[in-house]
Amino acid sequence: METVDRRALLATGVLALAGTAAASRSAEAQSGPKPIFDVPAVTIPIAGERDVFPVRRIYCIGRNYAAHALERGSDPTREPPFFFQKPTDAIQVVAPNSVADHPYPSLTRNYHHEVELVAALKSGGTNIAPEQALDHVYGYAVGLDMTRRDLQNGMAAQKKPWEIGKSFDHAAVLGPIHPAARTGHFTKGAISLAVNGNVRQSSDLDKMIWSVAEQIAKLSEAFELKAGDIIYSGTPENVGPVVRGDVLLARIDGLPDMSIRIV
Repeated sequence: METVDRRALLATGVLALAGTAAASRSAEAQSGPKPIFDVPAVTIPIAGERDVFPVRRIYCIGRNYAAHALERGSDPTREPPFFFQKPTDAIQVVAPNSVADHPYPSLTRNYHHEVELVAALKSGGTNIAPEQALDHVYGYAVGLDMTRRDLQNGMAAQKKPWEIGKSFDHAAVLGPIHPAARTGHFTKGAISLAVNGNVRQSSDLDKMIWSVAEQIAKLSEAFELKAGDIIYSGTPENVGPVVRGDVLLARIDGLPDMSIRIV
């Protein structure tokens, strides 16, 4: 009787181990593949909120103020809108009431500022009508589309993509997002950029060739827009170079100022 009991106990133990192993394999199968390392999510603070805005894509429109289009050598009366993208990890968030250090990038000797209104989307779609486009906007921020101008011009002269001039570390500077439910939508208002206290760029949002609503509509013809997309909506004329030590102050009526120091 004792022998039978031992054999029964042994068999029970083997079955238990087999069951545990099978359960472990089942759990692993259900959990699926795991990333081999972590890639941090890119987020932007939301003014007055604990939650943050997750970024999916960064779109930028080129030459969207007539005077800037002219200074870049194009005809604003004939040119359709065109867009480019920046990587999401190019974002540098600047806290309100601060002057953030902004590193002068490698490879360039002609580093330019471009102050812009940034629109952040809460939803999207394809072939969005301009009349419904602003329904997809969550909020707005002050932004700087920083540009390695010599690299951009050099690649353009060779008829090659000029991504290297626009898409690099810290190239997409912006402040916190302010919900449109509190600010309203920005269709007009002063926009300016000062360097060391001297105003260089000064215009009005109503001078955009393509409004934010029209930009969303045009983008949605080429891409499926989604929540988390942000759009840099173009810069006024008088873009220009900055050097280490310069302090930039970006302003848009209805949003807090944003400031960086080139280091």
